[in-house]
Amino acid sequence: MSIVIYNTKTKKKEAFVPLISGQVSMYVCGVTVYDDCHLGHARSALTFDMIRRFLEFAGYQVKYVRNFTDIDDKILTRAKQEGVPWHEISERYIQNFYRDMDALGMTRPSSEPRATEHIQDILHMVEGLVSKGMAYPIEGDIYFSVKKFAPYGQLAGKNLEELQAGARVGVDTRKQDPMDFALWKAAKPGEPGWDSPWGKGRPGWHIECSAMSVAELGPTFDIHGGGKDLIFPHHENEIAQSCAYTGKEFARYWVHNGFVTIDKEKMSKSLGNFFTIREIFDKSPYTERVTAECLRYLFLSTHYRSDLNFSAESIHEAKSALDNLYQLTQSLEESESNEKPHKDSYLDPIFKNFDEKIRGSMDDDFNTPKVLAAFQEFRAEINKLLSAGLSEFGKKKTLDFIKEASIPFGLFQIPSQNWRRGRIFDEQITLKAPIEISASSIEDQIQLRNEARANKDFATADNIRKELAEQGIILEDRPDGTTRWKR
Repeated sequence: MSIVIYNTKTKKKEAFVPLISGQVSMYVCGVTVYDDCHLGHARSALTFDMIRRFLEFAGYQVKYVRNFTDIDDKILTRAKQEGVPWHEISERYIQNFYRDMDALGMTRPSSEPRATEHIQDILHMVEGLVSKGMAYPIEGDIYFSVKKFAPYGQLAGKNLEELQAGARVGVDTRKQDPMDFALWKAAKPGEPGWDSPWGKGRPGWHIECSAMSVAELGPTFDIHGGGKDLIFPHHENEIAQSCAYTGKEFARYWVHNGFVTIDKEKMSKSLGNFFTIREIFDKSPYTERVTAECLRYLFLSTHYRSDLNFSAESIHEAKSALDNLYQLTQSLEESESNEKPHKDSYLDPIFKNFDEKIRGSMDDDFNTPKVLAAFQEFRAEINKLLSAGLSEFGKKKTLDFIKEASIPFGLFQIPSQNWRRGRIFDEQITLKAPIEISASSIEDQIQLRNEARANKDFATADNIRKELAEQGIILEDRPDGTTRWKR
């Protein structure tokens, strides 16, 4: 049976046939490095770590590229708030990202390009789009003309009118169409900038990923992934600008993971249920390795395309399930001096059946919940054999088989004697009370927003309004040009 993947672009499962036999090229959108990573980032990272691991397990040679967006409005805003250089913010949170991903047991991608390392690739793409008439300059900014790309909306599954009605776009009367998006932004006073034919500036968010993926993998590659929040506008815009520039198909399979909810509510700073990966580790009485495997098991217990609910109960259930599996590996590691006779050939059909269940489940759009169910069924069967008497050779053979089968999922990486049983948290996780932002901080944010609006940087202004809204602050722009706020 061949691997079947759900393709967001076609809205159906498709047989996976890579461009080059035996090789897979995969690009996944990474993080914008202005803050610590949260559970949503962990979910996405684990999804594509699992896919990469399984493809390699299945015999493919995988080139896995995941980027860092290390220049962005949010990074500049954070740097201004802290009074430090923008690149200090980027480097700090790149290192924090590595700290958290390594703790979670994620394998490092084949390549991790940064946007600022590909400025020339970005400029070449922007210049090409302008020369083709697909983009136009306005006062040092460059915008992509959405209406000139007829298939726009194919990934989201909507036409341009539907997208325009539902989109939240910055009002910029200079644009030819409200849906047009920035490829290049003119540098404002005090902002970082790179030389371009249109003056000092920096790249827009969408063009960064197009330029990096094409530079790393070529104009057409196998898999493009990310969270489903990126389908529109980010991935839609990537398709438009990439195809318009190269004249070729961009990514052939689009894979998107679901969201993370906290106690069945959307994760939000204003609700006080916003957990960073580091906070989860800090709340656990266990080592990072134990906590990391519990998180991995929890994430794998829900299909990657479905939304995942994180709660005290769900993480305790994951820990309990792993306790049972580690109890099995510990039993297999224990030696008995008076072993009972048993035919080890009985193991072969059990191994074969288990392997077929794993391969069949993973070949069907990476169905990890079925895989975990198969692990628990396998545990029950082996426990019966242990009770009847399994030879020392049979124990070692079974233990080796388990560890080999678990490679795509990053489980059983801890010696069983180091695994600690019990509840993963000493106390129930409770929603934190919302942190009340001070009036002076609100006024500072409003000042930054006013400056952005004066500079026609509507994306930054909109981001500041959104971030304040997440903290329960409502802004009201008055006719006289002032801005009032209330909690």
